[in-house]
Amino acid sequence: MAQVIQFHPRAIATAHNKAVSLTALPPLALYVHVPWCVKKCPYCDFNSHELKQDLSDLNEAKKWETAYIDALLRDLESNLPDVWGRRLVSVYIGGGTPSVLSASAIDTLLAGIRARLPQVADIEVTMEANPGTLDTGKLEGFRDAGVTRLSLGVQSFNDTLLQRIGRIHNGRQAHDALETAYRLFDKVNLDIMFALPQQTMAELQADVAAAMAYAPTHLSYYHLTLEPNTFFHRHPPILPDDDLALDMQEHIEAELAHAGLHHYEVSAYAAKGHESLHNSNYWRFGDYIGIGAGAHGKISQHNRIFRQTRFKHPNMYLESMQKNGHAIESTSDISCDDLPFEFMLNALRLRDGASVAEFHAATGLTIADLEPALSAAQAKGLMEKQHDVLRVTDLGWRFLSDVQGMFLAGSKK
Repeated sequence: MAQVIQFHPRAIATAHNKAVSLTALPPLALYVHVPWCVKKCPYCDFNSHELKQDLSDLNEAKKWETAYIDALLRDLESNLPDVWGRRLVSVYIGGGTPSVLSASAIDTLLAGIRARLPQVADIEVTMEANPGTLDTGKLEGFRDAGVTRLSLGVQSFNDTLLQRIGRIHNGRQAHDALETAYRLFDKVNLDIMFALPQQTMAELQADVAAAMAYAPTHLSYYHLTLEPNTFFHRHPPILPDDDLALDMQEHIEAELAHAGLHHYEVSAYAAKGHESLHNSNYWRFGDYIGIGAGAHGKISQHNRIFRQTRFKHPNMYLESMQKNGHAIESTSDISCDDLPFEFMLNALRLRDGASVAEFHAATGLTIADLEPALSAAQAKGLMEKQHDVLRVTDLGWRFLSDVQGMFLAGSKK
């Protein structure tokens, strides 16, 4: 069993002499990070590293897979004392590119998770996949291992645009992967991006039409941004101007709404009942264990809410697991002063917002603890409260970062 970082009770006291006090604990999810990919995309700022192993060498591939899966399961064991008696509601395997792993590795991982933590009967198990790393046999293996929801990183169906953003697949591979995925899985998410380098409105419209031809029940549509520490940030490509990007956004929203997909989160659209359970748990300030290189977790106890991070580099992560039995780089408590911002940072991403009761259940605080920021946001027409539900207005949706920032402890409201 891993060494557990000790908690000092006085760490949860705030300037107002408040301490965390929860009467019930939120749903618990598990995030698993696979930090490798075939090729690092020039826009990606996630913790991902190009895989150096030769995947055609089955013995070599099995060796590193086995070492990482074993580390993941021991990593999970190190967190078990913090979550005794709780059931997992979802598992999300993200990356990197988790689909570089074999189906047998995913089977070992999910079987190991089931053996260590109880789960709800209808647990959602999502796995991210790149069309360039898939074939029918592999997808069947992922399904048989227990993956219930596939999230495909399509990004575009246009070969030229895919090359410009450094993807390893082409449009034909995207279509092949989607056709197989919809045949094998009840739940599929499409990841698509817009405002790509030199993308035209006609190209955007063609991508939207190609995606909607599959009658998707969940779609994540992201605006390409140039994040620090990426190749694109150092060498900016030519992007659509702000007016064109806005026109693209409006076209996406109109077409998806016409198809019956509601815009339930900043970048997520879904048919009713097909929202991502795992991501919704994030946005509702639920708990999640994070295992794997660079993974983050957030865990609530009755008198404490804390975050954990794992060592980021895969080699450091594996070394720490081998030497120390855990890979926790840091643990930090969330103070009562910071809880309003932490909650609102997530909950306001949801178009339907969150209820006062949900805020109290997740934080132990009352609506008074949201003041004076809440009243200020309402006075500016950025937020509204209806039937005890707090949400941003249409105006607030356009300035969401500003609204979230109003709840920072010590900020000028």
